[in-house]
Amino acid sequence: MANPEDMWQCQTSSCGYIYDPDRGDRKGKITKGTSFQDLPKGWKCPVCGAGVKSFRSLAGQESDPGN
Repeated sequence: MANPEDMWQCQTSSCGYIYDPDRGDRKGKITKGTSFQDLPKGWKCPVCGAGVKSFRSLAGQESDPGN
């Protein structure tokens, strides 16, 4: 299983989706093993459609893409 710093949780009010690189995103055609930082530009949450800036690292702010 991926380390917490590699997993990202969507922080919108209606969604708790967690991007896990071990699973990828079948709906978005993202293969297993793709890190959050390597997601294509424009990738959206498969649940609520939020962009990558709506995600926060489960490990904390130091690896936050929105900072």
